[in-house]
Amino acid sequence: MSGIRAAAGAKGSGGPGERTLGRSGVKVSALSFGGAGIGNLYSPVSDDDAALAIGSAWDAGMRYFDTAPHYGLGLSERRLGAALRGRPRDAYTISTKVGRILEPVTGAVTGDDLADGGFAVPAAHRRRWDFSADGVRRSIESSLERLGLDRVDVAFLHDPDEHGEQAFREGYPALERLRSEGVVGAIGAGMNQAGMLTRFVRDTDVDAVLCAGRYTLLDHQALAELLPAASARGASVVIGGVFNSGLLADPKEGARFNYTEAPGELLDRARSLQSLAARHGTTLRAAALAFPFGHPAVASVLVGIHAPGQVADAAEQFAADVPPEFWKEARAKGLLPPEVPVPGEGLPGEATAP
Repeated sequence: MSGIRAAAGAKGSGGPGERTLGRSGVKVSALSFGGAGIGNLYSPVSDDDAALAIGSAWDAGMRYFDTAPHYGLGLSERRLGAALRGRPRDAYTISTKVGRILEPVTGAVTGDDLADGGFAVPAAHRRRWDFSADGVRRSIESSLERLGLDRVDVAFLHDPDEHGEQAFREGYPALERLRSEGVVGAIGAGMNQAGMLTRFVRDTDVDAVLCAGRYTLLDHQALAELLPAASARGASVVIGGVFNSGLLADPKEGARFNYTEAPGELLDRARSLQSLAARHGTTLRAAALAFPFGHPAVASVLVGIHAPGQVADAAEQFAADVPPEFWKEARAKGLLPPEVPVPGEGLPGEATAP
């Protein structure tokens, strides 16, 4: 077996080729495809390039593909469904999201979605927040139509930050019903924060949560409560945003951290990690991809992709060796706190196999 699945058990990745989300039976590849880019995030991507990116990801061994109605006002879902059509349905996993209903704009369509949503697509729809039971079911039905499927493997409540009570009171029970009906295989929530995700893990029966940007080489917020809670409850965590908007991919002047220009202190820390990685014969990107798998609750890392070349780079970096000495020296230099688990070590205080 070639590509990611063969490389995933390598010393550098710290992750298995495949894991199951919680108790759901839904399997995901350790390195997975984030679908915002093929929804024309920030800049246009042609249909052909999007299809080539998905095909390259498949050839590299990726079998988990994440999308959402929000991404390109449905464009990401349509492109993903079209590119995977004809592939064995049981051979891949798709997650999509609920919470934003897409409503057609009446009259002539003028302008694009860049200002409102960040996607270079015609503003032919508007988004309406809706975490009601009816909204969740409508959202899933529309996603199935765009994807050309009769079920999705994973459904996440998408960014319910300002709609938490409705998401818990109405949206989550609706997902539970859809799971019991077999329309979705696993359920959870996806957010750019760890606090509310911890509440979902503790107070509901979610199979998994998607945590973006809060468990990286530079940001360890998820370690305080979310990851321990997930381990205790038997839930899985999918990690997105491992490069923190680009700073951990290329820490150059003006690099972005969590969507804004990185503060000087974080830029210096990222550059120190980059130099340390080079001294140990690896790269900052490889370390960033490997890092989350130090915690056993982490099932997969999503990488945003919109071009075939990005697939090749992600697969190569994911398979690269990150020596134990890198992690040891990163701690010694204060670049990583001592309590943060790293690949190959297990949790602090946890017995390791001889």
